[in-house]
Amino acid sequence: MSKKSRKKEKKVSAKALRYAKFQKDKPAVVDITMPDLSEEQNKQKQDDQDRIDRFLRYNRNPPTREVSERRMRSKR
Repeated sequence: MSKKSRKKEKKVSAKALRYAKFQKDKPAVVDITMPDLSEEQNKQKQDDQDRIDRFLRYNRNPPTREVSERRMRSKR
């Protein structure tokens, strides 16, 4: 027995048809290119990045009072 090849239409729910108008077409690939910066802008960007890195490295939040008290108690 061989299977008959039928071209059946795919079932689409009424709800999908009703809300199809609200769906937006989304592009498959988004091309984001950074603008070319001048020498001065590149230097400013590098300086800013260095400042941020230095801040994150050296300016850590001190431990909370409870944590420091617990450490002091454990050292006794």
